[in-house]
Amino acid sequence: MKLSLTVACWDYDRTRLLFDGRVGIEGCDTNMLCLPVEETFFRALRSAEFDVAELSMSSYTMMRSRGSCPYVAVPVFLSRMFRHSAIYVREGSPLRTPDDLRGKIVGVPEYQLTAPVWVRGILQDEYGVHPHEMAWRSGGVETPGRHEKVGFVAPAGVQLEPIPATDTLDQHLLDGRIDALIAPRAPASFDRGQSVRLFNNLRDTERAYFNKTRIFPIMHVVGIRASLVEQYPWLAGSVFKAFNQAKDHALRELSEVGALKTSLPWLTSEYDDTVAAMGRDFWSYGLEPNRAVLDTFLRHHHGQGLSSRRMQPDELFAPATHEQFVI
Repeated sequence: MKLSLTVACWDYDRTRLLFDGRVGIEGCDTNMLCLPVEETFFRALRSAEFDVAELSMSSYTMMRSRGSCPYVAVPVFLSRMFRHSAIYVREGSPLRTPDDLRGKIVGVPEYQLTAPVWVRGILQDEYGVHPHEMAWRSGGVETPGRHEKVGFVAPAGVQLEPIPATDTLDQHLLDGRIDALIAPRAPASFDRGQSVRLFNNLRDTERAYFNKTRIFPIMHVVGIRASLVEQYPWLAGSVFKAFNQAKDHALRELSEVGALKTSLPWLTSEYDDTVAAMGRDFWSYGLEPNRAVLDTFLRHHHGQGLSSRRMQPDELFAPATHEQFVI
């Protein structure tokens, strides 16, 4: 009899085969739920509604470091993204460089979100701008009343306050009550031309960052209900294998030249450029290929006061996924 699993994640090219049934999780009957990441994170971390769920890397690490997370992760990184693009300032703002952020008030939807963790780490490592050199405001970017999904106490030296529950960060940015905004999604003011990105030459900036650090930031992991992994020791390996198969198929589709599978005219040259810059397995899963990236994230996470102790990459994942068989 197969194990019934409810799986919640977004509809990426790298998960599509799981949704359409071309790839299954061995030994399981799956109920696939396609949900926006914010909804999945909230429902998984507040009430553990799913058996397998896409999780915020930062929220998961916080709870894992405390020993309070209902999930244990497998090294499947559904979302990765360079985050230089996540810093917004008002159109016409005098802020032009990372150094200009010193002494300024910066908004974040949640201080502990993964994207701000990476941005603060990049500002510190690459530009010498430390989190305690800015004042922080948290709240909803477009909708009032947002608060931290996982509670924590701001570390000593960090000024962090919520904005009024009736306000939004985007409006505070336009009103000048904050000087900059760090957010995973572009605010509505950006679409209207009322705000701009701090970095205006993103491709060159991000490529230079990768060339220097070899870091392609990890945003999300996949978690399995810990009680199920304990009860079924084979489950973590089966979940990891299925997500890998779906991702590998998606990457092969990008390299197809007989007919473009994705509606981008210069997809072939973009794919070739990416492989030349980052290698063929540029969207790698697994612990070992990502150990340095994970270690950098964990250093920043603890240094920013979010994890209760300095975690090591191996501690994040089910031991069965640390190594895989080879032929």
